[in-house]
Amino acid sequence: MNHKGTSASIIKAAEILFAEQGFAETTVRQITSKADVNLAAINYHFGSKKGLIQAVAEKFLTPLCTELTSMLEQRQSSTDAGQVTLDELLEILMRTLLVVNRDNVNALAVFMRLLELSYMQNQEELREFLVARYQDTLQPFILLLREDAAPMEDDEFFWRLHFLLGSITFTLSNFQTLHTIEKREYQRGAEVEKILHRMIPVLSAGLQARADKTYFCRV
Repeated sequence: MNHKGTSASIIKAAEILFAEQGFAETTVRQITSKADVNLAAINYHFGSKKGLIQAVAEKFLTPLCTELTSMLEQRQSSTDAGQVTLDELLEILMRTLLVVNRDNVNALAVFMRLLELSYMQNQEELREFLVARYQDTLQPFILLLREDAAPMEDDEFFWRLHFLLGSITFTLSNFQTLHTIEKREYQRGAEVEKILHRMIPVLSAGLQARADKTYFCRV
């Protein structure tokens, strides 16, 4: 197997295991065994397991950001289009997730686990990598969210944005469990597309709610 083929095999094996088990739970030995390569291959090709995680992140986030940018530019270039609304922006985000997941069945699972991992205390290196690599690409989308959100201070918007990310991450990370519960309790199980569609009005309302300075939950 050539250099490029070995790297691709390792990334493919890693994405499957990361999607199934998570990043911390997946060992280097499991990855190299599934990829059928030497145990030292990860260090040789990626420098470390952290380097491999970054390579997997690029494989999923680069097409996601490209698709998001493309959909956003298409909407903005419409001749009869006014300001892009929150609902439209969130729909674009959800459609982007679906397109990327259609092209790779592991995409949503890996993406959600990446978000979870990047906010762990010992993952400063991964956070810095993601910010350096994708902040400029995502900034126009975030600024448009800010423009159509309720008037609020920057720190308030920071938290609203993370409430949004947290809702998406929790829902998609636990989709199979929630799907099973829904099926047992209500004799029906929604597809991912329907769940993402259901989230739009909830997330939109969260960003449009006024920032209240009265802390009703203070004791």
